[in-house]
Amino acid sequence: MKQWLADYVRAQKAAHDSIPLEGVAQLVGLLRDALKKDQQVLVFGNGGSAANASHFATDLGKGASDKLGKRFRVLSLNDNVSWITALANDYAYEDVFVRQLENYGRRDDVALALSVSGNSPNCVKALEWARKNGLRTVALVGAKRGRMAEIAEQVIVINDTHYGRVEDAHMGICHLLCYAFMEHPEWAA
Repeated sequence: MKQWLADYVRAQKAAHDSIPLEGVAQLVGLLRDALKKDQQVLVFGNGGSAANASHFATDLGKGASDKLGKRFRVLSLNDNVSWITALANDYAYEDVFVRQLENYGRRDDVALALSVSGNSPNCVKALEWARKNGLRTVALVGAKRGRMAEIAEQVIVINDTHYGRVEDAHMGICHLLCYAFMEHPEWAA
């Protein structure tokens, strides 16, 4: 068991080491622009990525906003269970994010999708709509990249296919994005 644990931790470190810091820095700039222009950040994913999206929205909407004295307009599209289930039931599960974007999304808002496979049909469909309608699109994906990496304008790839390790690295990126503003509020100026 100890060897498996050591191997897992080693692989986790490698996944974190694959975080492209230049891409994360560009995302900090994208979020800074959204804050300055009072644009929305709409984030979404499935399963563990849904939890990461919710966590990110909390940290950006509360933690970073509290430090800056100006509020990020951020929303996790995973967090309205009644709406998601109505959309899934009345249309299809692949429509649960795109139908919300049709209500919320406006040109130059940010659509940030998280998916280890990069092929989640509901994330793909939402990013396609977002791109077509002038939203700035970002995908956080794993090594397989998937369709989302072909659609999004900015793609951050974690060089691993293990769901747990990639989701952990994605959460690390989300924390980097939020703590950039929490620990350096001057970067928002």
